[in-house]
Amino acid sequence: MLTMGKRGVRRIFPSPKLRLGFAWLACFFVVATSAQVSSSQIDSVFAPLKSRTAPGAAVLVVRNGKPIFRGGYGVTDLRTKQPIGPDTDFRLASFTKQFTAVCIMLLVHDGKLHYDDHLTDIFHEFPAYGKPITIRHLLNHTSGLPDYEDILTAQYPNKPDDQIPQIQDAGVLKLLEQQTAGKFPAGSKWEYSNSGYVVLGLIVEKVSGKPFAQFLHDRIFMPLHMTNTLAHEKGKNEVPHRAYGHTKDKDGWRETDQSSTSATLGDGGIYTSIDDLAKWDRALREHSLLSEAEMRPALIPVQPAAGPAESDHGQPVSYGFGWFLDPYKGHKRIWHDGETMGFRTTIQRFTDDDLTVIVLANRTDINPAELALKAADLYLGAKP
Repeated sequence: MLTMGKRGVRRIFPSPKLRLGFAWLACFFVVATSAQVSSSQIDSVFAPLKSRTAPGAAVLVVRNGKPIFRGGYGVTDLRTKQPIGPDTDFRLASFTKQFTAVCIMLLVHDGKLHYDDHLTDIFHEFPAYGKPITIRHLLNHTSGLPDYEDILTAQYPNKPDDQIPQIQDAGVLKLLEQQTAGKFPAGSKWEYSNSGYVVLGLIVEKVSGKPFAQFLHDRIFMPLHMTNTLAHEKGKNEVPHRAYGHTKDKDGWRETDQSSTSATLGDGGIYTSIDDLAKWDRALREHSLLSEAEMRPALIPVQPAAGPAESDHGQPVSYGFGWFLDPYKGHKRIWHDGETMGFRTTIQRFTDDDLTVIVLANRTDINPAELALKAADLYLGAKP
């Protein structure tokens, strides 16, 4: 069905009756008539994902504040073979961290929290090694907290993941409270920490008096009308229009949707769609939740005391609060990937170019960031 929307934006959607028959195509597109890049150019980047029988991805491109491309490729799961659409919800994994960071920043805005508050100011029974750790250290991955996934694996040696009980946020805190030392002195170096962001979600609960999922809903999702978005808690809520994660092996595709660490929230528990992420992107652009000045701390690269921030492989790292901040081919960029059992996700925002590319995949054999940057290159004209 072809319709003409607001401001000359052409929308091409299969009708509900035809949609299942078009699962092998990109299910939906939005193309701004003024755009210099055609939908077919963007579609060609993701064309290998077209299928009526395999998992795939949802793609969003926002240019100058307008969604100019929406693409759905593949199916949500192997049982229903429902085509991926604009409202399909994917688990964000670590893409979630920017939302967790904003929750903390909203509490700072409210005057209920300060970036230099200490972990033990909030959790009084936390061991002494947590006393030097501040909210800021947790936000920018310089806390030195032990990795809860490593602790969990050590408790269940030689057991496959599906035989390890799922852990929730409160269980992570308990594991951390059983440790006697951090990995390094707080603030001295940078090391990516899922533990830190689980703890940040728990801090939101403790300070606000609301469950983390409820705070997300009340302060971010509801005000932005992100009606398809939630922090998933098994038995407490259901994910609408849910995509299930998949892995490809020698026998073909298999559903691999949950792991022992898939129930934690602050580090990766949000499910959402590209339609709702268009609203999130607009809120970031227009400073709907936090003023430009209030958002600025999230965009300042951390400077550890022992020297420049580096990855485990010795690569330079530029990280703020829930965002990587390094440029791409000379273009200012803030971004984050997500990776968990069955899912791969990315958001790439080029703030000076007013361009955002988001890719949400329910398969693990592709690199969403690589694909997103290929799409971005069409607009940026970036040289290799």
